[in-house]
Amino acid sequence: MSDESISERREVALRGEFVELNKLLKFENLVASGGEAKVAIGAGVVSVDGEVESRIRRKLVAGNRVVFGNVELTIVAPEK
Repeated sequence: MSDESISERREVALRGEFVELNKLLKFENLVASGGEAKVAIGAGVVSVDGEVESRIRRKLVAGNRVVFGNVELTIVAPEK
């Protein structure tokens, strides 16, 4: 996915060591439910660090970059 197709960029601060991909999509209101997240990931329309990701519960850590549709999420370490 090219940078030109990204219309929104957000930083998401972790609350623990990691967040699962399906939960991230739901928490950030990019999908309406966990089931919708599963379908989107299974359809190959979600990428992590520039690669299509098919693992629904992929553990994301600080530094990972997720792109779904025209939204890019950058995972950042929790503030201390």
